[in-house]
Amino acid sequence: MTTESPTAHSLPTTTRNARYVPGQIVRHRRFDYRGVIVDVDPDFQGSDEWYEEMAKSRPPKDRPWYHVLVDQADTMTYVAERHLDEDPDDSPIEHPMLEDYLGERLADGRYAPRHTVN
Repeated sequence: MTTESPTAHSLPTTTRNARYVPGQIVRHRRFDYRGVIVDVDPDFQGSDEWYEEMAKSRPPKDRPWYHVLVDQADTMTYVAERHLDEDPDDSPIEHPMLEDYLGERLADGRYAPRHTVN
């Protein structure tokens, strides 16, 4: 599977070119886990060392990367946009830090972000 996010407790940000938004439920294409986005980086914000060690498929650094709370786990991952799909499963996400980042569940299945920057 993937490893923890290099910046696990950053506040959510928005980016115009991102396909997904904080609170949206996604599925990892390669590792087939569900999760919820809690933050979006407009491009890769980790270290070169982390990228070399963890990003084996060499996803582009100049596209959005997402901080994702993994469903039914206590992990947060840092994932390139190309590895994510919107998840059609509308069941709730179970994660111990969910309420630290996100608010109530909305009618469309997403979660309301707790913080906004900009």
